[in-house]
Amino acid sequence: MSDSEANELYRKNHLLAALPTEEYQRLLPHLEVVSLSHRQILHEINEIIEYIYFPTQALVSMVSLMEDGATLEVGVIGRDGIVGLPVCWGGGSATTQAIVQIPGSAIRITADRLKAEFDRHGVLYRLILLYTQALFTQVAQTAACNSRHTVEQRLARWLLSIEDRIESEQLLLTQEFIAQMLGIRRSGVTVAATALQQAGMIRYSRGKIAIVDRQLLQSTACECYKVVKNEFDRLIRLTHNI
Repeated sequence: MSDSEANELYRKNHLLAALPTEEYQRLLPHLEVVSLSHRQILHEINEIIEYIYFPTQALVSMVSLMEDGATLEVGVIGRDGIVGLPVCWGGGSATTQAIVQIPGSAIRITADRLKAEFDRHGVLYRLILLYTQALFTQVAQTAACNSRHTVEQRLARWLLSIEDRIESEQLLLTQEFIAQMLGIRRSGVTVAATALQQAGMIRYSRGKIAIVDRQLLQSTACECYKVVKNEFDRLIRLTHNI
């Protein structure tokens, strides 16, 4: 990969793209392009975080693990964000499992190097604070959504959120994986996905989902989708004024 190609890829991540030249150039020698595979674990709960990831094409789920083996996605991170925030907060260890949901590229940097730049209290510092606020909104709204809304509404919201964060219109997702992320039975996913497909909102076959009618899917999703999206959009606008 040439320097120009690498630079173009780096800038696909919204946080890296918003950095001023001086801060970006300080980070540049320490940035590494990596390819993340499906279900790859970037860090486990209570594990010391060694690397920070800025997704560019990949999508990463923040997952809580229960004692009985059940899983539940509490947040999703794509090209709009960063994986490994506890490093910036000073904790250093992971509070959730980070698992790759959609494979693809990401930009990696050591935790120590990222923390050093964060501690300069420059633009990166302010960008990460804004992103933390947006992510907190997502986590809080997801908790409310999981307890109040139907599987069909939650699935519609989840699919829209994923498409917002990747470049592809086709999502490579199995029903088993979706069930794990939403914390429901696989049969529940089957029923909900079938309903969405019959209504002409999505097309689903053999682990591939395509959103056919986004507007109709949005009307089916609960209000949680718009709450989170509006907050992310608002904070992205603020980054342009930093």
